[in-house]
Amino acid sequence: MKVLTTIYFFFFLCTISTFGQSPETGTLSGKLIDASTERVIDYATVAVINKSTGKTTKTTQTNTNGIFNIPALPLGTYILKISFVGYKPYSRDPLILTSAQPSLDLGTIKLQAGKSSILNEVVVQGQRSTIQLGVDRKIFSVDQSIVSEGGSATDLLANVPTVSVDIDGNVSLRGTGNVRILIDGKPSAIGGGDIASVLQSLPASSIENIELITNPSAKYDPEGQTGIINIVLKKNKKLGSNGSVAISAGNRDNYNASTNLSYRSGKLNLYGNYSYRYSNRYGGGFNNTTFRDSNRIVNNVSDARRHNISNTAKIGFDYYINEKTTIGASGNLSFRDGKDSENIDYLYQNYSNNLDGTSRRASTENEEDSGYDLSLDFSRKFKRQGEELTSNFSFGSREENEDETFNQDFYQFSGAKRDTMDRRISKNKEAGDNYNIQIDYTLPFSQEQRLEAGYRTTIRNSDESQVSDVYNYRTDRFTRDYNLSNDFTLEDIVHAAYASYQNQITKTFGFQIGLRAEQAYLNTEYRNTDTATMQIRSTEGKLDYFRVYPSIFLTQKLKNDNQLQLSYTRRVNRPRGWQVNPFRDVSDPNNIRVGNPNLKPEDIHSFEFSYMKYWKSFTLTSSVYFRQVNDVVEGIQLQIDSITTLTQFSNLSRNQAGGLEIIGRADIAKGFNVTANANVFYNKFFGSEEFNIESNSGYNWTGNLTTNISLSPNLSTQINMNYMSHQVTAQGSRRAMFGTDAAVKMDVLKKKGSISFNMRDVFNSRKWGMITETAAFTRQFQRRMQGRMGTLTFSYRFGNTEQQQRNRKNDRNNQEQQGGVPGEEF
Repeated sequence: MKVLTTIYFFFFLCTISTFGQSPETGTLSGKLIDASTERVIDYATVAVINKSTGKTTKTTQTNTNGIFNIPALPLGTYILKISFVGYKPYSRDPLILTSAQPSLDLGTIKLQAGKSSILNEVVVQGQRSTIQLGVDRKIFSVDQSIVSEGGSATDLLANVPTVSVDIDGNVSLRGTGNVRILIDGKPSAIGGGDIASVLQSLPASSIENIELITNPSAKYDPEGQTGIINIVLKKNKKLGSNGSVAISAGNRDNYNASTNLSYRSGKLNLYGNYSYRYSNRYGGGFNNTTFRDSNRIVNNVSDARRHNISNTAKIGFDYYINEKTTIGASGNLSFRDGKDSENIDYLYQNYSNNLDGTSRRASTENEEDSGYDLSLDFSRKFKRQGEELTSNFSFGSREENEDETFNQDFYQFSGAKRDTMDRRISKNKEAGDNYNIQIDYTLPFSQEQRLEAGYRTTIRNSDESQVSDVYNYRTDRFTRDYNLSNDFTLEDIVHAAYASYQNQITKTFGFQIGLRAEQAYLNTEYRNTDTATMQIRSTEGKLDYFRVYPSIFLTQKLKNDNQLQLSYTRRVNRPRGWQVNPFRDVSDPNNIRVGNPNLKPEDIHSFEFSYMKYWKSFTLTSSVYFRQVNDVVEGIQLQIDSITTLTQFSNLSRNQAGGLEIIGRADIAKGFNVTANANVFYNKFFGSEEFNIESNSGYNWTGNLTTNISLSPNLSTQINMNYMSHQVTAQGSRRAMFGTDAAVKMDVLKKKGSISFNMRDVFNSRKWGMITETAAFTRQFQRRMQGRMGTLTFSYRFGNTEQQQRNRKNDRNNQEQQGGVPGEEF
């Protein structure tokens, strides 16, 4: 950490000294309101035009608070033009940026209502910047990611800087898998605790933005070690009727179809989308275990097939009662059918003569999932500028049914079949409900000070059951296996209240402090049959705790668009899902997995020091961070008999991690930009005497590089490469992983349509593995899923607004733009 900190501050001081002498760029900012109602005007187009050349230098849109901020403007003389449907065009000439006055705050600009919604002054169309920087988050505009077209949300996340996805679809942020994933700001009820399945069935075409909130304030749920990943689904707000359709086809019989539709007129905004996904995934790997006591070996090689058909739909509306009051409602619906199969070939060596040999285990799983969630939103703006009340109520329900069959036969090395076998039929059911009740209030005391407060209750109920029958080859009948037949219910309740105060003390220094208090309950009940008495026995688990979660943010603005931010937050990682479910997963009978209902929540303390800078053609954000996790939850692997290991989740003492993260975007030339990310961190797991685990530590790093090249006005390419180095774990390490995706896209039909082709995992190199070292055994594990895959996609956009038609006439002017939309403030 000392080395990393020294490097970071050397880099920072060099930057300050280099760019702190004579300003070469400036900043333009302001706020738009309605001249009559004083209501803020969001999503208005703001253009800065070079007065000498008459060409557009930069454009942006006002954010939801009506604020615009255009950084990294070369010093000079400009014309400001603002347009929005229903208002008269606004123009201001001249605006002069000099080294003596590089920044201009235009204050509040009032737009006059127009007689016509057709604008004639300035219409500019351009792509949003890939990276947008908010006060507390990084926003990645992924709706332009052509390497993920025809793919799922999982494929899309794998190409976002600082995010990595393993072969099973589990998501990590900054090298840690304990991250909170939200959809439209709320946890998804459709998939229950299996967020990986939700992401795999969610088409990438339905996603607009990915928001990374690595150190959330007290306003947000403190769940997750490394923060929050918020997936923002598309919700069209353009006037008139708009829509798009897309179809995709890939090798190995992978197909997708989707449509997005919207209509907005006057007080009503209707939107909806539907997606169909037909996917086949192929994978496999190996799992080799050597037991130290007698050098006994159990090796296996697996081959897996996963087939899924999913249908997802969303529909919603916003109704603007008046200029200050809005209500909205939306609903999501999902159906998924899956059929998975896996063959595992075992090799047993150095046992007794009765155990030496091989076996083959074949398993199939048929599943049907269905779920829906409903959401009702209300917002009310008051007379005081910035004062607002918002509330949300949402309800979700899901149901899942699985039928599994296992058949394992044992053979001697000679190939002769033994008189033993293992056949099993299991039926699993899972059902659950989610509730979310939330209210938030913002009270500004002045332009510099504001108070935010709110309340939230979340309730999650889950009921899971498993019935397993085992085949008796002597009686030729299936009989109930009560050791693997059981029921498990879970009730997860969290009540929370928060308050946050923000104050901009000077033009360059501000702070935000907050406190969140939560009362949490986790109640579980495990029911099974006592085989000795054949009576139902019940084991209850209760977790009841109250915690407060403080947050502190200090922000210092420097010259030339430099900005520093220091923050501290306390967070929690609550055990849930299969981490607490004591069902035994016997998909691999020699490597059993089981949950632990007595897990304690992780207690997380997170520090972050960030530096942000805009140049004319380069955007940089960097962070030094440190995180300590107490009662860290890990899957501990133990030997339970001569040929079987058990993985059970348990609490270890603590874990510490610290590192340096840098994300940069460079506009190298017109139509050529590069986004790069590097995250270098040191990770240390403290040992546990209870589980005979020694401390383990080491340096790790991840990297991501995305290149966009416009070969012509209608032809573009994109290449994404990501690398995750060797990483330490509590009992060993993860193997390094590397992958490359590439795509090409051509606009057709006067840019209403496009044809794209992408290749994921170009070099067929994405493999995920682990090495485990314990006192009892060593294990090497590796898996891969999907492999190289090509997808061809056709998409078509349509709409009848006159605004869109005028935008297309200005494509030539847009090619002169430098940069994209700067970060919005939240």
